[in-house]
Amino acid sequence: MAFNDLLLQVGGAGRFQQIQVTLVVLPLLLMASHNTLQNFTAAVPTHHCRPPADTNLSKDGELDAWLPRDGQGRPESCLRFTSPQRGLPFPNGTETNGTGATEPCAHGWIYDNSTFPSTIVMEWDLVCSRRALRQLAQSLYMVGVLLGAMIFGHLADRLGRRKVLILNYLQTAVSGTCAAFAPNFPVYCAFRLLSGMSLAGISLNCMTLNVEWMPIHTRACVGTLIGYVYSLGQFLLAGVAYAVPRWRYLQLLVSVPFFAFFIYSWFFIESARWYSSSGRLDLTLKALQRVAWINGKREEGASLSMEVLRASLQKELTLGKGQASAVELLRCPALRRLFLCLSMLWFATSFAYYGLVMDLQGFGVSIYLIQVIFGAVDLPAKLVGFLVINSMGRRPAQMASLLLAGVCILINGVVPQDQSIVRTSLAVLGKGCLAASFNCIFLYTGELYPTVIRAATAFLPETLGQPLPDTVQDVEDRWASTQRQQGLSPGHTSRLGGKRRQQRQERKQMVPLQASAQAKDGL
Repeated sequence: MAFNDLLLQVGGAGRFQQIQVTLVVLPLLLMASHNTLQNFTAAVPTHHCRPPADTNLSKDGELDAWLPRDGQGRPESCLRFTSPQRGLPFPNGTETNGTGATEPCAHGWIYDNSTFPSTIVMEWDLVCSRRALRQLAQSLYMVGVLLGAMIFGHLADRLGRRKVLILNYLQTAVSGTCAAFAPNFPVYCAFRLLSGMSLAGISLNCMTLNVEWMPIHTRACVGTLIGYVYSLGQFLLAGVAYAVPRWRYLQLLVSVPFFAFFIYSWFFIESARWYSSSGRLDLTLKALQRVAWINGKREEGASLSMEVLRASLQKELTLGKGQASAVELLRCPALRRLFLCLSMLWFATSFAYYGLVMDLQGFGVSIYLIQVIFGAVDLPAKLVGFLVINSMGRRPAQMASLLLAGVCILINGVVPQDQSIVRTSLAVLGKGCLAASFNCIFLYTGELYPTVIRAATAFLPETLGQPLPDTVQDVEDRWASTQRQQGLSPGHTSRLGGKRRQQRQERKQMVPLQASAQAKDGL
């Protein structure tokens, strides 16, 4: 509880926390736009083959003569007759001539631009035999998200949250803007991958920086606020996409504001908790005193000193420095179990969530309307999730949200295709549960991992009302306490006790804290 007491001493959730949290979460309004942007920029309009260039399309029935019909009487999207078929229609009126030879669209396609005047699908003909390229663009974006989470998560633990956020804002602004001017599809995909990387870093470090500056009793509120800002971003995307239907302008519109985020992010204050876990006690003191001044707690800030911090953060400074490595995720039993459990949670939630939200055209209603509905369901879902998180704990909230989402998705899989209302309702309900799950897992992950590797459920420990762990040893101690409450085997207890005795012997051989701190101050 030492660091939490320091935060309360310099103002708790005061003016500084309110201002910085607001500025840090503001970019998340547009993060939702980038995550699901291809629902609009890569929308697939109704299309059919273009006839040969010498065809006189002004002549009545000339275009229809080239287009075979499907079983519902609509022109085929990917086939045309090798020669015009001008025979009388079949009695059922569904075909012009069912006996003519057909071929793929050799001269391109004609698109219905009444709803989408311009998309990457229309510009680069990502249909028929090239339709997999449309999914490739989004897949590469998600690959970027994965790479960004690993790379920028590691950098945030090494360099600090603030520096990485500044870099991520600039990378998003540049890559997103360049994607809007991409001359061809491969260049577009490359910049979308870079955008995915930077947006993953923004998402992780936004939560981490905010949680590390907030007292225990406000962490769930901050996590829920971040979730609601993301939900509002879904409404924003629907409105902006409707007002700006051309894909290049839309891509540019959701990217340029990140230049402004990049500029004001220089005024962020780095996490004092990260400073302390990195052994930078002098910077920890300066950050806390600056926050105290902003919060109107000058006397409390002035009372802080290096001696006070050394006494309060003795454990973190002694143990944290030598264990600040992501390798601990696999080497330490407690962290290894957390890592495996959280990885499965993240995979299940993300896979199901994006499987729903990236196929808005498949619901058979207006893509703008379903985007609004998907955003609206988040509001009550995240409120319920917040109440459960605060009253019952993180673990019950995580388990219930995933269970309900899984039930909705499984039922949806057996509902007949013609029951569009039922299928859409189940999808909306499942999406709401997954949104609540996302809200919980972001908070849960930040609370379970120690500060030194924070930016990287039935078996997970509860974190309601618990202080944030700063070192790997804190996680081990918490895990051991949980195991004792649940009942351990004698062999497991013996191994754990032996490991602790070894760690105590190692700590006895360490250089005294006071001397090392004084040496650092003298550099």
